[in-house]
Amino acid sequence: MDIRRRPPLRSHYNQKHKLITPPPSAADETVDQRSPKASDALPLPLYLTNGIFFTLFFSVSYFLLQRWRDKIRSSIPLHVVTLSELAAIVSLIASFIYLLGFFGIDFVQSIISRNSAWDLENDDEQRFLVNEDRNIHCPAKPRLMDLPAIPSVSQDDEELVKSVVSGEVPSYSLESKLGDCFRAAKIRRDAVQRLVGRSLEGLPLEGFDYDSILGQCCEMPVGYVQIPVGIAGPLLLNGCEYSVPMATTEGCLVASTNRGCKAIFASGGATCVLLRDAMTRAPVVRFTSAKRATELKFFLEDPLNFDTLSVVFSKSSRFARLQGIKCAIAGKNLYIRFSCSTGDAMGMNMVSKGVQNVLDFLQNDFPDMDVIGISGNFCSDKKPAAVNWIEGRGKSVVCEAIITRHVVTKVLKTTVPALVELNMLKNLTGSAVAGALGGFNAHAANIVSAIYIATGQDPAQNIESSHCITMMEAINNGNDLHISVTMPSIEVGTVGGGTQLASQSACLNLLGVKGANKESPGSNSQLLATVVAGSVLAGELSLMSAIAGGQLVKSHMKYNRSSRDVTKIGS
Repeated sequence: MDIRRRPPLRSHYNQKHKLITPPPSAADETVDQRSPKASDALPLPLYLTNGIFFTLFFSVSYFLLQRWRDKIRSSIPLHVVTLSELAAIVSLIASFIYLLGFFGIDFVQSIISRNSAWDLENDDEQRFLVNEDRNIHCPAKPRLMDLPAIPSVSQDDEELVKSVVSGEVPSYSLESKLGDCFRAAKIRRDAVQRLVGRSLEGLPLEGFDYDSILGQCCEMPVGYVQIPVGIAGPLLLNGCEYSVPMATTEGCLVASTNRGCKAIFASGGATCVLLRDAMTRAPVVRFTSAKRATELKFFLEDPLNFDTLSVVFSKSSRFARLQGIKCAIAGKNLYIRFSCSTGDAMGMNMVSKGVQNVLDFLQNDFPDMDVIGISGNFCSDKKPAAVNWIEGRGKSVVCEAIITRHVVTKVLKTTVPALVELNMLKNLTGSAVAGALGGFNAHAANIVSAIYIATGQDPAQNIESSHCITMMEAINNGNDLHISVTMPSIEVGTVGGGTQLASQSACLNLLGVKGANKESPGSNSQLLATVVAGSVLAGELSLMSAIAGGQLVKSHMKYNRSSRDVTKIGS
């Protein structure tokens, strides 16, 4: 779509959008009377040129027909041509091409010129309106005098800011050049404000350890974003109580999850079981034939070769342990899905190193194997995929609780039959009608995202980590409610990435899962996954109860409607 603003040919709009048509100037009339034509490139007038080529075409055609008739009578081969015949053939071809491409051009142009005047008069206003609608206006940069005052900097820093603005010093090199991460962030921040002409006032700069993110969490920082952290709980899970940190800007979310925790606690707690713990990575390789691809598939899936591949896979890590290999073929392309345990780390880098080890090893026996990519999306990371829903990725967990009728009535303000019916029609049937993939729940992603941000997980992995099916059933003669959530791909870790930052580390410490578990590697991350599932169970229970009891809109109007005048907040 063309987004450039094109002014109208004969009209313009005033500020009140009234169409004004000024009288045409002499220059405009001259342009309209003599618009460029394709025939202007011809050395002779168009009618004369057409006449010459008409005559040439019929003359050489008659000449060649006469010559070929004489050759047939004299038994002379037709492919034997004289110089005059060759010239006639070339002339025939040239005249034919001209007449095919240019004959009638004057007639076509006359029709176009007759209609163009009518089009300009009748369509000019509509064309102008369309162009106006398609125009994308870039916000004007504020004048420097209108910007909030930038704190004074030293002479050396001022020179660096100017160098970054001019492009002499790359912004990404400030940390290595200065050896001071905070100073680098401050200089970069000032340079950005001058480049874009807009203020970053309100984005905090001080009070953050920029050294802790260098080369690990974020590049070219100019500050940090504050997200409030609330506490839901206590969540009674497998006999232990947990206070769950949730970082969110959504009103009612923490309160709703907290109500669910209260209902679970009052009913005796929830039970959570870890079904599987295996991170995956799936490279894609290509061969010259499908037969060769199947040979590698059979080799990888042969149990006799697993021990060898496991040793090769694990040689680059103390914690990575290969659990299985699953292959899929598309023509001569082979997708190899490796699954392995990764200790207390989420494990993406760990499993990628192990996969690279195996690929290097396989290259010896399969030299014709072409590694297209270390990830072929059969993993599948940060995307909704049926393979994660069915096979699992990361931690596969199921969590359940029995909520008594008394608690459903007094705490959740609804009834067991209403919850069961709503779950069937909303979470199961409604999601099926929508064609959901792993989304057979009310709002699992809400709780997963809030806990992920608070504990330093990768927020993008909320996509597959929020795969969840919520089940509700009336038990004990319809008096009590059995509720469960099954989550096959919770991807969490307690070491690496953002977990080592001070705020996120504190939230992990609150749950008792900070860092790696030396006595039982992997148990901290597994416990975190069960807490996530238990919190989702609480969130599902509370939201479904609010919907069944007609409390959803009322609660959001009470807790999620700020009375603060946002126009008075600093820009």
